[in-house]
Amino acid sequence: MALYRYKALNSRGELLDGQMEAASDAEVANRLQEQGHLPVEARLASEGGAATSWKGLFKPRPFAGERLVQFTQQLATLLGAGQPLDRALTILLELPEDDAARRIVGDVRDAVRGGSPLSTALERQHGTFSRLYVNMVRAGEAGGSLHETLSRLADYLERSRALQGRVVNALIYPAILLVMVGLSLLFLLGYVVPQFAQMYESLDATLPLFTRVVLGVGLFVRDWWIVLVVMPALALLWIDRKRRDPVFREWLDGWVLRRRFFGALVAKVETARLARTLGTLVRNGVPLMAALGIAQKVMDNRVLAADVEAAAAEVKNGAALSTALGRGKRFPRLALQMIQVGEESGELDAMLVKTAETFEHQTSLALDRMLAALVPVVTVVLAGVVGVVVMAVLTPLYDLTNAVG
Repeated sequence: MALYRYKALNSRGELLDGQMEAASDAEVANRLQEQGHLPVEARLASEGGAATSWKGLFKPRPFAGERLVQFTQQLATLLGAGQPLDRALTILLELPEDDAARRIVGDVRDAVRGGSPLSTALERQHGTFSRLYVNMVRAGEAGGSLHETLSRLADYLERSRALQGRVVNALIYPAILLVMVGLSLLFLLGYVVPQFAQMYESLDATLPLFTRVVLGVGLFVRDWWIVLVVMPALALLWIDRKRRDPVFREWLDGWVLRRRFFGALVAKVETARLARTLGTLVRNGVPLMAALGIAQKVMDNRVLAADVEAAAAEVKNGAALSTALGRGKRFPRLALQMIQVGEESGELDAMLVKTAETFEHQTSLALDRMLAALVPVVTVVLAGVVGVVVMAVLTPLYDLTNAVG
C-alpha cells in the first residue's frame, strides 16, 4: 500500500485535496467514485514537486495538531450539552478560518444529515482523520457514549502532542548549539589560523609538527570551507530520502535502538506512545486485536512496530500481551511487568494508561538531564578545541620571542 495525493470534485462542484492509502492510482479513483466524487488527479505523495513540497511545508493541514484537538474538544462539549450531531457540526462549520477546514466540516455534516454515522463520514475524508480517530469514534457510537469518547480522544491527542512537542523542543536547542559550535570552529580554523600561517611563512621559522598539522588544517578549511558546509547538508538530504526506503528505515531504526543512551530514550518514547494508544482504544471499547493494528501504525520506529505486529499475531493465537511484546526484548521490562499486572487484574486499559504516564514522565526526565549535561559538555569540548588551536599557533611565536630576547 502506498500513500497517494488526490484531487477530486464533490457533488457541489468543490475541489477536494487529500491523501489516501491504496495499491494503485486506479484504486484511488474507484474509491473516490464510490464516495460520489469525481476524480481529477491521483499521484504518489512522494512525487510532489519541489514547489509543492515547500508550499506544503509552511501551509498547515486543515486538521492537525492543535486544530484537531480543538475540533474534538468543541464537538465533545456541544454533544455533552445536548446538541444534535448535525447541529453541533453546523456550529463548528463557522469556526475554522481556512476554506479547506470549513469544506471538510461541511462534507462531514452533509454525510451525517444523509444518514451516515460520524465515523463513516470522517473516514470518507481520506487522510484527514487517522485510523485511530475513526475507530475511537466508531467505538463511541457503538457504546452510545460519543461525547465521552470524544473527550477522551481529545485528551489523548493533547497528551500525544505534548509528548511530541517535548521531544522536538529538546532537540532544537542541541541542534542550534552544535551548528553554532561548528560555524565557530570553521571561522577559527578557516580565518584566524591562516593569518598565523602567513606570518610564520614570512618569518621562515621552523615549526613543531603539532603546529604544522593545525596550520595545515586551517589552510584546508580556508580553501575548502564550502565543501565542509555543503557535505553535511547533502548527507542530511540523502538520509532523509533514504528514510523513505523501508529496508534502510528499518536498519536505521534498529541502529538507533542499539545505541546505549538514545536507544533507551527512543524505546521509552515509543513505549509511552504505544501504551497511551492501546489504553485509550481498549478503554473505549475497541477490541485488543484492532487496537494493536492501529497502534502499530502510530509508532515511528519500524523495528518496534514490527515487534507489535508479531505480538498481535501471538495474541491472536492466545498468548498474553505482555509475553508477546517481550519476545523481541526491545520494550522496557518495567512496561511489560505493568502490562502483565493489568492482564492479571482484569484492568488492562487502566494499567496501559498508567504505563503511558510512567514512561512519559521518564522521557521528560531523560530529556531534561540530556539538556542539562549537553551544554557543559559542548562548552568543555569547544574550549578544549580552541585551547589546542591557540597553543598550536602561539607556542612558536612565544619561542621566537624568547629567542630574539
